[in-house]
Amino acid sequence: MRILITNDDGIYSPGIAALAKVASRFGEVRIVAPDVEQSSMGHAVTHSRPLSYRKSPIAFDGLDAYRVNGTPADCVAIGTHLWSQTDVVLSGINMGPNLGNSMWHSGTLAAAKQAVLLGIKGIALSTPVGKTEPDFDRLAPFVEKALTVLLETPGLALYNVNLPEYPTEIRWTRQSVRLYDGTVVPGVDPLGRKHYWFTVTPLEPAEEGTDRWAVENNFVSITPLRLDLTDEEALRNRVIE
Repeated sequence: MRILITNDDGIYSPGIAALAKVASRFGEVRIVAPDVEQSSMGHAVTHSRPLSYRKSPIAFDGLDAYRVNGTPADCVAIGTHLWSQTDVVLSGINMGPNLGNSMWHSGTLAAAKQAVLLGIKGIALSTPVGKTEPDFDRLAPFVEKALTVLLETPGLALYNVNLPEYPTEIRWTRQSVRLYDGTVVPGVDPLGRKHYWFTVTPLEPAEEGTDRWAVENNFVSITPLRLDLTDEEALRNRVIE
């Protein structure tokens, strides 16, 4: 199995090294990741300038690793172009969860979506981060178990996996959809220039069976997704006179 690994935290993130270590147990691994952090870039692609890739300045236990001056989606496009017959794209492990509505702007998930658009299975993996780096050794057995399930599942598919800090078991979940307050916090930098931080706080508790509920209860969340965003219920029986 040929496994392409990318992320949105950049080539230097410890999360991508942790994922590559586990993924190497399943097949041949190659890493193609952004040269700088590209968090919350969503599915942005670069079309106004050429892209380039270079050998990674850090080693990944003998794995081929490259950095790209582009977005996560760019990395998947270039990586699969340069490495033909890629079987699956793994994105992560992201430093921070990608739950509920954050899927809309997640660069981590966008990389997995780009894979599916190219006809390749895509799996995004994320974990919360606090004041200290996540304990990737503690998460590794659950990453391996989740990959065992998803890599052995046949067919083209898109999955979003979130690992809590202290996982106990794995649950299949649906996406949590909640409203947020979308607060904008103004500030002033040391030179007196105004700046703004965009923050979000959920307005409702997580519903049982959702990805956010699972992580809040120390379950690894696996959410199967699809590219078709059509609201079937709203579309049903609609007629334009």
